[in-house]
Order: sequence, then C-alpha cells, then structure tokens
Amino acid sequence: MTQATQTTKKVLMVLTSHDKLGDTGEKTGFWIEEFAAPYYVFADAGYEVVLASPLGGQTPIDPKSELADFQTEDTHRFDNDEQLKSLLANTRVLSSINPAEFDGVFYPGGHGPLWDLADNADSISLINQFVIQNKPIAAVCHATAVLLNVKDQNGKHLVADKAVTGFTNSEEDAVQLTDIVPFLLEDELIARGADYQKAADWHAFSVQDGLLITGQNPASSSLTAQKLISQLNA
Repeated sequence: MTQATQTTKKVLMVLTSHDKLGDTGEKTGFWIEEFAAPYYVFADAGYEVVLASPLGGQTPIDPKSELADFQTEDTHRFDNDEQLKSLLANTRVLSSINPAEFDGVFYPGGHGPLWDLADNADSISLINQFVIQNKPIAAVCHATAVLLNVKDQNGKHLVADKAVTGFTNSEEDAVQLTDIVPFLLEDELIARGADYQKAADWHAFSVQDGLLITGQNPASSSLTAQKLISQLNA
C-alpha cells in the first residue's frame, strides 16, 4: 500500500499568541526554527498539519529568531513558503480544537509559551484529552512549559517521575533572560517531580518517556518531531 492510499495522519501544532518579553519593551513569540523544522518533518512525511494558538489568527515570531546567526535550511525554506506564512496568519483558536481529530500534538517553543501556554486552561484540557486518548504529546525548548500544570485525576503532575527536558537554566543565562522570564523552566520541571535530563548547552537532545516527547533547545526541534513520527508509526 502506498502512502497516498493510507489514511493521512493529522498533527496539531500549538503556537503562542504572546509577543511581549516581560517588561523589557522588546518583542517575543515563537522561535522560527522550532516551528519550521518540525513542520517540514511532518509535511514531508505526508502528514496533515493544523496550526492553533490561544487567540487564533496571526501568531508572533520572535524577531531574534529571524537574525542571520539563527538561520537554518528549514528557516530559509520557511522564508520562501508563502502558503505556510498564510497558515500562520490564520491559526485556529485553541479552544475550538477537538483533540479527537488528531493523532498527535507538537508545541514549538520560543519564550512566548512561558507567558500564555503554561497556565492556559484550553491547552491543559487538550493535553489531558491526549493523555486519556493515549496519543503522543511533544514539545520543544520553552514549550515544555505547557506540561507544568497538567495533572491527572488524582492531582499528580503529568511530568512527575517522567523523563523530560527543556531549555536549561544555563541556556537561559546565556541569552541573558534569567531575570526577565516569569520562571526558569528547568527549576519548575524539577519542582514538579520530573526526571529532568539535559545535554550540553545548544546540543540537540530529545527524550521520550512513553507518549511524552520533549526537546531541549532549538537544535532539538527536528529530532523531537522525528520521535513523534516514530511513535505515530509504531
């Protein structure tokens, strides 16, 4: 059976709607590489990808992620992809999403999710539904914050006793935002009982624990998406 005749799998990608970097007056949002790299992993594998965000519509790109130093083959591909840019301008409202329609979910990072997705009731509910439906959940870099406040019916944190990763304290210090972000992701994951794991700063690192897949930093984006595909094809 060829892929064209198989049932197309659907992946939901949930992006931030938040564009303010604390009280600095600077902008933030999602990090292009952390969106573009996974998106093309899914699209090139023949998956249908749907984009959503808390507010719907246009999602904010972190302007720093557009700087020359952070460009990759995937971000250059994004630069010339007007169709994908149109999708980003018209994301679905997160509260309107039915988890039953999707096979997996992926959260790209950037600093934005620290502000609008960690405590977002719609996101927490969606992740809980994916857990109940036995479907994989993936997040990369700061987006691992979306897992912090997800609990099971007994009040146990989803990340408790789970191997997870996310942007490290030392990486946050390197970008000089330790005193700007609302919390340090590494600390908060550990505080909730997670088995927090990490590699050297800026190295690609992704860890899977059951249906939970997380990546450490921008360089981990493709690897995390590939793990999600492997799980969906298992």
